[in-house]
Amino acid sequence: MSDSHQPGPRREVLSRRSFLKGAGGVAAGGVLTGTLAQAEPEPAGGRPRTLAGQLELELSINGQTRALQVEPRTTLLSALRTRLEPPLTGSKEVCDRGECGACTVIVDGRPAYACMLLAVDLMGRAVRTVEGLGTPQNMSPVQEAFCDRDALMCGFCTPGFVVATSACLERDPAAPLDEIKRQLAGNLCRCGTYPHIFQAALDAGQRMQEEGR
Repeated sequence: MSDSHQPGPRREVLSRRSFLKGAGGVAAGGVLTGTLAQAEPEPAGGRPRTLAGQLELELSINGQTRALQVEPRTTLLSALRTRLEPPLTGSKEVCDRGECGACTVIVDGRPAYACMLLAVDLMGRAVRTVEGLGTPQNMSPVQEAFCDRDALMCGFCTPGFVVATSACLERDPAAPLDEIKRQLAGNLCRCGTYPHIFQAALDAGQRMQEEGR
């Protein structure tokens, strides 16, 4: 996922795929986006800290504290979809290797691939999923714009695009088209609805500006 959503010229250049470069051989669940999580310091004696068995966690998801049990290797995507009750299935499992963006979530204000994060590394961080953006009765500006502009076809990529677009416009509702395209570069639509998606993003940004969001 992109680290481009934080201020600063260096981070603005990065894309949500570039962090994968040089990461060959690293297990998918262990690859983190930018500075989403920092490795815990080794305990005295230099021996690495290890985790095993079922771990009881409390994660902040969509403004609520959710308790769950996971193995250390469980990804955030798997935890959302299979370890919560009720589950949050809006984040889609498609490629499961950080390439398509269908599982995009927002972590501490920045978009991230949920399939590339370990659930245990999200303790103490704020996670938002597509379910936390709005409801069918009270949709967010981005969700409404996607419906109005028919910015979906098969629908598998749609939640990820909605989340990534929301992260982009929450930072800058006046983001121009080129910036929107760059921010959404890590999300793929196999149906080719990009023109509708980009127009929906522009519409949503305009509405957010008018509402002072």
